Amino acid sequence: MQKIEMYCVTDKELQYLNELNYNLSAVGKNIFSNKYLRCDNKDNIYHKEKNYSELTFHYWYWKNLLQFSQNEWIGFCQKRRFWIKQSSSLNNINSKNLKDHILTHVPKNLESYDSIICKSISVSQAKKIKIIKRGWRNLIKDPTILFSKKKRSIELHFDMHHGYGNLERAINLLPYCDREEFRYYVKTRNSFNPHIMFISKKKILDNWFKALFPWLKKCENEFSENKLEGYDQTRIYAYLAERYLSFWFKKYSNYIEHPWITIDIGRDG
Repeated sequence: MQKIEMYCVTDKELQYLNELNYNLSAVGKNIFSNKYLRCDNKDNIYHKEKNYSELTFHYWYWKNLLQFSQNEWIGFCQKRRFWIKQSSSLNNINSKNLKDHILTHVPKNLESYDSIICKSISVSQAKKIKIIKRGWRNLIKDPTILFSKKKRSIELHFDMHHGYGNLERAINLLPYCDREEFRYYVKTRNSFNPHIMFISKKKILDNWFKALFPWLKKCENEFSENKLEGYDQTRIYAYLAERYLSFWFKKYSNYIEHPWITIDIGRDG
């Protein structure tokens, strides 16, 4: 099995992260020990962390650490969300036994792929009252959304939670080769692969970042006149990247979905 060079991105230092055999990666303004890689030096977008979240480290890694002569498989996870072994998916995993279950190597049966993305989550289960409250503009266009789960799409979910029409405006800034395909994707799919987490070979990684960051830069200019408020809109570039990742890796790589877990910090300490 091939070892994964895994980077765990966090905005705070947590003891249980220190015990993992991962590269610990710091974003945000908190103080970190020297166990953590900082992304506020060299070629960086550290000042954009408020809107870009973990993408500030992704960018820094791409510009300053990515070398094709090193380990072939690179992965990213987060302080609360981790890749787990296939055999661990039914176990009771918490912060105390996490180290025993995290994915550190690419299993033999996955080595024929060149990227691994999170198992998808559904967006079709929204309650009708929430759709009426937050998706009323979409209902005016198509009232059947209220009664058909198939029509509760990625686009509807984004409109409800991250600003009506913002995803459409961002899609208009994509290169022509992806624009209409991605537009169709978000209008017709009701699940996506969450959390900007992926494991891939370096060529795929490089191509992903070459597609992602120029697009987000254009989006900054598009949304510069808007006052992005609240958690759901302040981090809009991270949410755009999350939706685009689901489409891009499926179009441009030989991918497979893999189990991941969220650790409840409040419960596990």
